[in-house]
Amino acid sequence: MQVYNWLIVGAALIVVAIRLYIAIRRMRAPREDDWDERLVKALRAQGGDPFSAYEVDFFFDLPDSAACEQVGTVLRAKDYEVDFRQVDADRGDRYTLHGRRRMRVSVPDMQALTRELRALAEQHAGRYDGWAAAGITRKVAR
Repeated sequence: MQVYNWLIVGAALIVVAIRLYIAIRRMRAPREDDWDERLVKALRAQGGDPFSAYEVDFFFDLPDSAACEQVGTVLRAKDYEVDFRQVDADRGDRYTLHGRRRMRVSVPDMQALTRELRALAEQHAGRYDGWAAAGITRKVAR
């Protein structure tokens, strides 16, 4: 009988350890993609049709015109319209790049696109600043 009690206690400890591990992993995981989910839900709440395509704007902060040209080339190959300009001189020598593409907006697609565009910006020493559609905007914590 005593062995049986120890087995129950051991099993309970294992379950608690697993639940604790999962809770810690959730807290450590980046929650950046939740912004994409929130914006898609906001678009739906404003009457957005999940089956319609929208003009979606994407924003980047890049160090120079060469980086803008390189990022722009990648985006144009994926059917984005691209323009860029230098930020006001009093704010530094950075450039802002704007891309636009007509597409359907869904949570998994926008989360994957955010990861892809963030990596593209980082490859060129820049930052992906998010996306906007139908009057809602996405702010990225700096």
